[in-house]
Amino acid sequence: MMAGPGEELPAGGGPARHIPVLLREVVDALQPAEGQVFVDGTFGAGGYTRALLESGADVVSIDRDPDAIAGGQALAREFSGRLKLVHGPFSRLDEYVEGTVDGVVLDIGVSSMQLDQAERGFSFRNDGPLDMRMAQAGPSAADVVNRFKAGDLARIFGFLGEERHAGRVARMIEKRRADKPFERTRDLAEAIEGALGRKPKDKIHPATRSFQGLRIYVNDELGELARALFAAERVLKPGGRLAVVTFHSLEDRIVKRFISDRSGKAGGSRHMPAVEAKAATFEKLGGVVGPSAEEERENPRARSAKLRAALRTDAAPRAEDVSIFGLPALPEIRAAGER
Repeated sequence: MMAGPGEELPAGGGPARHIPVLLREVVDALQPAEGQVFVDGTFGAGGYTRALLESGADVVSIDRDPDAIAGGQALAREFSGRLKLVHGPFSRLDEYVEGTVDGVVLDIGVSSMQLDQAERGFSFRNDGPLDMRMAQAGPSAADVVNRFKAGDLARIFGFLGEERHAGRVARMIEKRRADKPFERTRDLAEAIEGALGRKPKDKIHPATRSFQGLRIYVNDELGELARALFAAERVLKPGGRLAVVTFHSLEDRIVKRFISDRSGKAGGSRHMPAVEAKAATFEKLGGVVGPSAEEERENPRARSAKLRAALRTDAAPRAEDVSIFGLPALPEIRAAGER
């Protein structure tokens, strides 16, 4: 299961127990059956994958985190020959299967396991290196914080983190790092708290939104999601099902716009005939689904989860067009030493 935008998690003495979010609802949306083939684009701890396997379906499970793939080997042995584990980005999911599949499930965001491991640097609940890389490769959050201009940081915090005081946070970082670079999660969190202050009534830590923006940027999470949706369109057979679980408004907006675009029909206005009507490639399956009150009580991390599902038609997949998502241009992240 994936965590929502807040980095402050329920207090406890150790890592949270893995609980797949909206598991029953996801299985209902996918309707797996024996002999079918599914893609789990975000394997994580394998909650959705196990449910699909137990239904009798075969599964191709993908994760760009090598730790997740290593942790899934026991499940692969348990369901010998029916689970294929792939280390890679889910944006390329159509490259990892042969032919078409009956369903695709995506659970977007950072996993509970990643948040609970201080050494991965996703959360400031426990101090760790300022890392945040899901794939454990490439430029880190520390690279971004210590090298990007204040204006670029403000765009990251403002758009991806939805931080109202993004400019103030960015200017503080630019000034502070001149004396001492940011290397630890708690150091950055405390510096942001010092810049923004904290009121007793605040429900989340002042650094939460900035950390969200950094994490999404470092891992190109919105771009990965957009490309994965296009890949799912290419790989799903007619009648195949798509189920996507998101945890904050930016992700949900992308999924909503994709399904709306692919289930609608482009055409002219009522005064002008359509030059080229586009056949719908998906049909929306119901409305947005959230967790039950019971699930929220048992798993507070599920409170912001939303599920959207769609059914693939027999229309040919369309060309990729990221303009439908309304994503802004963001600064390019480069390897250390290139700036």
